[in-house]
Amino acid sequence: MDKKKDRRIFGFELIMDLYGCDLKVMTSKQKLTQYVNKLCKLIEMKKYGKVQLPYFGLEKPQTKGYSLLQFIETSSITGHFSEYWRTSYLNIFSCKPYDHKLAAKFTKEFFKARKMKIHYIVR
Repeated sequence: MDKKKDRRIFGFELIMDLYGCDLKVMTSKQKLTQYVNKLCKLIEMKKYGKVQLPYFGLEKPQTKGYSLLQFIETSSITGHFSEYWRTSYLNIFSCKPYDHKLAAKFTKEFFKARKMKIHYIVR
């Protein structure tokens, strides 16, 4: 096995768990679309297709809400939102480097979260 190939970086993933989010933001299809558009501009990612925002999980109160999928040319942005717990779970994965600290700061502010946990992984 070529050791140089073993050390290549494939991508970068930012995992964000937000608590105490603004319900008006996380329950609005328009606001969630706006989040994706602004985030992509901010971290210089090119969207591939339209954002997908299905609303489902109606059987249990904690799973009811939107899920988000935006393909980007270098991978994807995903999100899941629990209205019941006022939590948002978002991931940005990209083969192209981006400013993950800027993305996290923007995300916390956009959702008006009281608290946020992040994990940043180089893969």
